[in-house]
Amino acid sequence: MRRLYQIIAITLITTVPAVAQQPQKGDGTAASEAFTLEQCIQYALENSYTIKNAAIDNQIANARVKETRGIGLPQVDASIGIQHNQKLRRFFGRNTTDSTEFSFFQNIPGAQDGDIVAGQNFFQLKSGGDAGVTISQLLFNGSYLVGLQAANAYRDLSIKKERQTKEDVVAQVTKAFYTALVNSERIKLFDNNIGRIDSLLRTTKALLQNGFVESIDVDRIQVTLNNLKTEREKFRNLQELSVDLLKFQMNFPMNGDLSLSGSLEEISIPENAAEYENGWDFTKRSDYELLMANRRLQMLDLRNKYAEGMPSLVAFANLGYATQSATVSGLFKTESSGVEENEFFGPDKWYSYSTFGVSLNIPIFSGLQRTYRVQQSRLALSQIENSSKLLRSGIELETKSSARIFENSLKTLVSQKENMQLAENVARVTKIKYEQGVGSNLEVIDAESSLKEAQINYYNALYDALVAKVDLDKAYGKINAETTQENK
Repeated sequence: MRRLYQIIAITLITTVPAVAQQPQKGDGTAASEAFTLEQCIQYALENSYTIKNAAIDNQIANARVKETRGIGLPQVDASIGIQHNQKLRRFFGRNTTDSTEFSFFQNIPGAQDGDIVAGQNFFQLKSGGDAGVTISQLLFNGSYLVGLQAANAYRDLSIKKERQTKEDVVAQVTKAFYTALVNSERIKLFDNNIGRIDSLLRTTKALLQNGFVESIDVDRIQVTLNNLKTEREKFRNLQELSVDLLKFQMNFPMNGDLSLSGSLEEISIPENAAEYENGWDFTKRSDYELLMANRRLQMLDLRNKYAEGMPSLVAFANLGYATQSATVSGLFKTESSGVEENEFFGPDKWYSYSTFGVSLNIPIFSGLQRTYRVQQSRLALSQIENSSKLLRSGIELETKSSARIFENSLKTLVSQKENMQLAENVARVTKIKYEQGVGSNLEVIDAESSLKEAQINYYNALYDALVAKVDLDKAYGKINAETTQENK
């Protein structure tokens, strides 16, 4: 009996509950079918917040590419300004009494020759207006050319991040789904074991009435049956934790109903890990591709640091109209004073102006700032190179360890399956002997306990094998979320 209690405790500790409810669609309404593994994965790919954020990062990257390309397009800015100088700044100069010298300040009353005097600004009126357009076109810039490549590399990086995120979600949902299926079978074990013990109890009661057994034999079996029923109810209550975990991985509504479709017999488990080596290329793993995308970005950053020292050429044009008036309201008067229009006077009093040119900027000395920025970028690239070598070694270790764990889990699964079949036969024969009066009550209970332990070990081994298969698929880059979505 003590052994039986220990086995039941192991069942509760090592088991994550499963799902037996009705599914819901993405809008929260009840669904008519249970979810298969593919449907659970598809639901997660469409609704996972992690994947949604990765998709948003991809959109941000696309916007950044377009932003960078826009730098090379013509830049057009328009401006309109009106200003009023309540008091204009004065002109300053020296008073002169020499009539042969041209000066705005000659023979100023009260001023001596050479005195500094200040006069009214007669070149500018108090109010002014300006409306213009500035156009510039980048003709050559080394950083811009590198920036275009970097923008595309950044978009490629975001795509690879999204792919890696999807693969992680697929692996998590798959493990949760397998956990649910395994524990569904464990629930059935509770019911089957309770049914057998209940049948044994009825048989023992009948034997007691006929005087073939003692009442203690009935009590012993009754205690076992009561404990099984109690543990089954506890186990069913703990199933909600597993349901919530699967819902969380799928981003399924927590208050929604979810049921699963499928069985353990439908799951295909490879006989060995050798087939994974065929055509295996570690460079196809998403994490390695992600690191290589970061490496390309860092190389472009280094090129950009060098490009910052190259000349840049920009063409520009300024077009506009300007006017002045003694008052602000005078800026908007357009009536003619009767004077014939000429180059000095027009009815609108707004005169056009235009400027065209090319600007060449040549960096000469930046105080060694650019030199040390290049050095920092080069060192960062060296770090990525080291990380790529480390990742390659890590991938080799991960594939080997995952293969070994998978092979060991398969051996354990085969052994535990055989043990379960043997235990089932022992329990069946022991019960027959007991019913025929040639076996003892303790032998039957011990056989049932051994069977239950063998069943627990088998399903633990089956779960370990399924999880090891998922880890092996991930290690060899066999999880393809894109194919799952294409098969939708």
